[in-house]
Amino acid sequence: MCWHGNEMFAGVLIVILVLMLGIALMFGLPIYGVWKEGKKGEAELRRAEQNKQIRIEEARAQMESSKLLASAEIERAKGVAEANKIIGESLENSEAYLRYLWVQALSEGSGNRQVIYIPTEGQLPLPEASRLLQ
Repeated sequence: MCWHGNEMFAGVLIVILVLMLGIALMFGLPIYGVWKEGKKGEAELRRAEQNKQIRIEEARAQMESSKLLASAEIERAKGVAEANKIIGESLENSEAYLRYLWVQALSEGSGNRQVIYIPTEGQLPLPEASRLLQ
């Protein structure tokens, strides 16, 4: 008879444990779901913040690159302007140099076998600007 009482006690104990487990699951699962979604949201927020930082850094790098490219272009333009100024000053009142350039251009062009008409006056090329002023 002892065994029968122990079996009944064990059965009641199992039923109580199953009920307690069911109650725990009824309350625990919704709380776990909320906690899980909160963690998921935090992870998405951190990912979005990280992506935002990456885009900001890329934009900064592009802006810095643009500024450096613009500075390089300005310096190149200053060099071209200075070279043009030097060439312009050297060409003033220097008909011998202009003749030299003309002969060089003619001798370089002979390999191409192109015929280029250059209006002349007294065997000197006429610059287009002086022709238009007359």
